[in-house]
Amino acid sequence: MGEKGAKMTREASQVAEELVKGLGGIEGISSKKMFGGYGIFCQKKMFAMVNGAGECYLKLNEDNKADFDAYQAPKHNRMPYALVPKEVFENKELLLTWANKAIAPPLN
Repeated sequence: MGEKGAKMTREASQVAEELVKGLGGIEGISSKKMFGGYGIFCQKKMFAMVNGAGECYLKLNEDNKADFDAYQAPKHNRMPYALVPKEVFENKELLLTWANKAIAPPLN
């Protein structure tokens, strides 16, 4: 997501649509326009976001931190999310695996 008041871009809309479609195997996936980008939700819990530039981020937790570290994926500057590597985004099975880890509740 971008800054409050940022303009929605075609790239953001396309990536969000592609992400929701690619995660169609997970029940309860939806998207919502937010600050020039999109929040991606599962059962009303946000687990991913697409910023105005069309970059996709997944929520970080103990289950997926090592995956992002292996790709040296940059973290979002203000939120506990990391950039989904292009190779992961383009691989439907791997994207589903990563999304499921981001959706999983954090371990206490």
